[in-house]
Amino acid sequence: MQNHSWARAVVHCLFLISLAAAPAGAQTSVALSLYGAFSGATSGNGVQESPSNSAGGIVELRHISNPLVGWDLNYSYNRANQVYWLAGCPGDACPNPAAVSANAHEVTGDWLVSLHISNVRPFALAGVGVLFNEPTSSQSNTTSSDKPVFVYGAGLDWGLVAHLGLRFQYRGNVYKAADVSTAFSSTGAFAHTAEPMIGAYLRF
Repeated sequence: MQNHSWARAVVHCLFLISLAAAPAGAQTSVALSLYGAFSGATSGNGVQESPSNSAGGIVELRHISNPLVGWDLNYSYNRANQVYWLAGCPGDACPNPAAVSANAHEVTGDWLVSLHISNVRPFALAGVGVLFNEPTSSQSNTTSSDKPVFVYGAGLDWGLVAHLGLRFQYRGNVYKAADVSTAFSSTGAFAHTAEPMIGAYLRF
């Protein structure tokens, strides 16, 4: 009798697990959001670097299997102009700062956890990817700069109708500072970009 009770308990647990992971609870969506990219200045190796703040856009493909298993694939774009200058040099002895006009393209993959409550779904994410900094054409003393990037964030999906809703989220990016000027060495420092976002998603 004890063996049969143990077997029934195992079957019951497997049944509950299968319900939690059932495809009926899965969700796939695509989203388009606009964001502000706010980056702080960095310094190192006798160089200071100041990135400009800018606006950008992100496209997301998201699949959620259950509350603990979800993923994102993302592509984002924003302007990423940089200004470099020597730190601590005396007055007129300082060379002119180098201003570089550049674009930032970022491709990332994220792990996602979420909770579905009525028509809202709060979520948190963490992931990795590559940040491509590309100077615009017709600039001298510039070069491309590709850096690994760590991404973290949190947000909320708010369902408006059956397959359409709004997405509010914050994403933070941590990476080595862009090195797009050949006239100055890289600061070699870690940089952080904060990206508050708002957008819309379409659920399949």
